[in-house]
Amino acid sequence: MAGETVITVVGNLVDDPELRFTPSGAAVAKFRVASTPRTFDRQTNEWKDGESLFLTCAVWRQAAENVAESLTRGLRVIVQGRLKQRSYEDREGTRRTVYELDVDDVGVSLRNATAKVTKTAGQRPAAAPTGRAVADDQWATEPPF
Repeated sequence: MAGETVITVVGNLVDDPELRFTPSGAAVAKFRVASTPRTFDRQTNEWKDGESLFLTCAVWRQAAENVAESLTRGLRVIVQGRLKQRSYEDREGTRRTVYELDVDDVGVSLRNATAKVTKTAGQRPAAAPTGRAVADDQWATEPPF
């Protein structure tokens, strides 16, 4: 939607994703990502960590089930979604504001890891411009080189 704040966050999972289901049966996975900026201090010749950003993320439906099955605490992830602000009153009556991310896409960072991707059975081929389903998945086979 127009006017939403879409951001991309790269960080580490603070804990394992928690998978739940709404009363209507929709899957939702919640997880937290910690993103810590690092800068190089030329005077001391060492890297220094900045303030960590902890962001609660929610992903829905099939992606939620994929996240819960695939991701674990400590993994470096790349998360893209819509930043949301929510206010509430805590038990002492103090008004609090939190920022959360409604996740559109999430993946494992391959900077320090490898991954073997497996498509889920529930995915359908994309529709071709003619309206027909794509017969062959061009990305499913090894490249000819």
